Amino acid sequence: MASDEVKVNSDAQQPALRPEGAPERSESADKRREVLGARARALAESRHEVHHEVLSVLAFQVGGERYAVRIEHVDHVLEARGICSLPGAPPHVLGALASRSRVVPVLDLRQLLGLEGGGMSDLGKIVVVEVGEECFGLAAETVEGRKELPKTELSQPPPGPFLYLTPDRLTVLELEQLGGPAAGRQARE
Repeated sequence: MASDEVKVNSDAQQPALRPEGAPERSESADKRREVLGARARALAESRHEVHHEVLSVLAFQVGGERYAVRIEHVDHVLEARGICSLPGAPPHVLGALASRSRVVPVLDLRQLLGLEGGGMSDLGKIVVVEVGEECFGLAAETVEGRKELPKTELSQPPPGPFLYLTPDRLTVLELEQLGGPAAGRQARE
C-alpha cells in the first residue's frame, strides 16, 4: 500500500501535460506578447541612443590640485617607497626607484608646475607612465582611480602641459609636453 501512496503523490505533483496541438492558455499567451513587445521596444530605442565618446584617465592629487593622465600611458602605480636620490639631478627629479627590473626616475609635479606642497612625506604614490620609449614616475599624494570623462564635457585648459580641463577642475596632463626626466636637462643646455 505504501507504494500506491507514493505513486499517487508523485502523480499529483506532476503538472498536467498539454496535449500536442492544444491551444495555450490565453493568460500565458498574453504575457508572452507583453514580454516580447517590451523587448522589441527596448531594442528599437537602443538603436537611437547616441554613444558619447569618452576619454579614459587615471586621476590623482598632488599639491592640492587634481590631475589625470590618459590611461594608455599608465604602466602601473606603486607605493612611494625606496626612492633613491640622484645627485646632480634637476629639482623636478625626486630620485629614482627600481620597478619591474628597470630604473624609473620619479618627477615632482609640484616643482614642474609651480605648485605648493610639503616634502616627500606628502607623496604616497608613484604613477609610472610610458611616453614613447621613455618611462618615468609621477609622484602623487593620492590616486583617485580610473575615470571615464565624456569628451563633450572637456574644455580647453590654461596654457601649459595640459590637454583638457573638466567642469570639476580635473586637469588632464599632456605628457609629451610635460617632458620626462630629460626635459630639465634639455632646458639647461
